[in-house]
Order: sequence, then structure tokens, then C-alpha cells
Amino acid sequence: AGSRVLADAPPASADAPAVARLRAAGAVLVGRTNMTEFAFSGLGLNPHYGTPLCGWDRAQARIAGGSSSGAAASVAEGMAYAALGTDTGGSLRIPAAFCGLVAFKPTASRVPRAGAYPLSPSIDAVGPIARSVDCCARMDGVLADEPPVAVAMPVRGVRLAVPVGVMTADLDAEVAAGFDRALARLSAAGALITPVRSAAIEAAARSGVQGIVACAEAWALHRRLLAARGDEYDPRVARRVRAGSDIAAVDYAEAVRHRSALGAGWAEEAARFDAYVAPTVACVPPRLAPLEQSALEDYAADLRVLRNTSIVNALDGCALSLPCHAPGEAPVGLMPFAPAGRDRALLALGRGLEAALA
Repeated sequence: AGSRVLADAPPASADAPAVARLRAAGAVLVGRTNMTEFAFSGLGLNPHYGTPLCGWDRAQARIAGGSSSGAAASVAEGMAYAALGTDTGGSLRIPAAFCGLVAFKPTASRVPRAGAYPLSPSIDAVGPIARSVDCCARMDGVLADEPPVAVAMPVRGVRLAVPVGVMTADLDAEVAAGFDRALARLSAAGALITPVRSAAIEAAARSGVQGIVACAEAWALHRRLLAARGDEYDPRVARRVRAGSDIAAVDYAEAVRHRSALGAGWAEEAARFDAYVAPTVACVPPRLAPLEQSALEDYAADLRVLRNTSIVNALDGCALSLPCHAPGEAPVGLMPFAPAGRDRALLALGRGLEAALA
């Protein structure tokens, strides 16, 4: 889990179900990849083993995103066909967006999470990072123990909602341009694009329920280990975990209840659309050096990269990230997302959107 604290832990006695299913299907598992310690950041920094970088603007040493930073870098650099990761607030989609790849965050209950080191058991989702929607759909079929989604939903007539508000505000110029260009291409292909102000999305962003649940559950998981060996943790991760100690049981219980209500309300809102689309991340990949040198820079950047993706986790939705930038441009991700349980329909739609954007 990207940590030195577990270096002396006994080896696993069996594969996690997700890994076992891939192995049984014939996957060749070539190794483990680096990541944010205990998956607790969207930036991918790791002071223990080094921080993977994205391929864009390499002279400026820009991050690959996290928490599954090494997973995305390994696929982007051609070391692997696909990679496996978990997504609690964007840990699959953020590195995919920063590395010009595709990722699929399934509904959390879709793929068994047993055997994956947890961050927030209520929210964690196991999914793939790969080069195409087809690759992700094939992986998802194996991981979910279902036939893979092999059809592409035609874009003509597809109903897409663009959430006006927090998810489309304060974008880097490159992200805004890439997103607008993607919408124009989808519209030209026949998609019916409707700007909407979603009460559930705005409420999820304001309430912070995803952060409350994740921090409280991370504290419950780490408090004893942190008390015994806290000096061996990445200080940034230790600080995030300790934030959970201030969350009262009643506030955690209320956040769990509110999160469920928000997801149900959003499912009602979303019934008239095939999916929502937003930028995966509001910014282009930040430079590594300022993040390492300043705790304030790290904190602000982490909030910004997680902003859009974590809303989907708060609503227990499913989501893709598709590259929508031109070759040579800063990497920009387009995030189609839908309520829980609409995974197969979203993958079929993703195939159609990918073809229209190509």
C-alpha cells in the first residue's frame, strides 16, 4: 500500500478475489506499482519510494496523479496492458486523466473488495486503468464476473447532462478548452446536451459527506498503527488520517445517512438522462516540486484535483474518464458518470463517446 509501515507484514495467503478472477481469466500479473501511501491523496506523492510522473511536459516534472500513480504511469509508459486500482475519491480517474488514459470507477459494490487494503470500506471501489474503453470493459467483465460489455451505444440521440455549478467552475484554461471542444464534437455527432443545475451534486459538494465518511473510517482502521508507528508514515497521510479523530460518531452516522439520501435523490434527477459529463479534474497536472516543498500547496492541490471525482463517490455513482485533449496538449479528462447500478449502460455509452471524440 505504498507504505514502509507494512514492510514486515506477513505475505498474503491467497489472492484477493479481484486478482484471482484476473489470473483465472489468463491475465499475466507482472508486478505491483507505486502509489500514495494507503491511497489517501489524489496527487500520488510518495516520500518512501519516489513519486511517479506523467509523460506530459516531463521537463517540468509533473505528477501522474493519485492515488494509483504508478498504475497509470505503468500503462502510459507501455509496461502493462492495464492496471488495477481502487477509487475512494478519484484514485483511478485522476491518474488516468493526467496520463491520457481511460479508467472505470464501478459502483462500489460491483467488484469484491476483500483482500484490497482498505481506505474507506463504505466507499472504496476496485476498477481498471487502461488505454481504451474496450480494455476497461473487458477488465470489468472479469472483475464483476459478468459477460463484458461489447456494444457501443450510438451517440446520436444520447441525452447528456452538463452539471452547471461546482463541477464546471474554476477550470484551468486548458481544461475548459478541452471540455468545450469535447462537448462540441459530441453535439456534432448528435448527442443532446443539456446544461442542468443538479441539487444533489451541489449538496454533495457542500456537505462534504464523502470526506467525513472516508476520514472517519480511515481513522478507525489506522488509529492503533498510527499510535505505534506514526513517525514512519508520510506526514501528509498521517495528518489526513488524524483528521478523522475529530469526527464524532453521531456526525459519521449522519453523513452515512445523508450520503444514501443524496444518491437516491440524484438517481431520480438523472432518470431523464443517459449520463452526466464533466471535466474529470479541474486542472492540468501540477508540478511536483511545489507540492513537496509546501504543505499548503499540497493541501490546496489535493482538494482541487479531487473536487469533481469525489462528488461521484459521495453519490455512490459509476464513472469513466476519457482523454479529450489533442496530441501534444496538456492532458484533459472527460468524465461521463451515472447513478449506482448503471455500470453496463455507462460502459456501452463510453464506447460510443470514445469513438465520437477520436
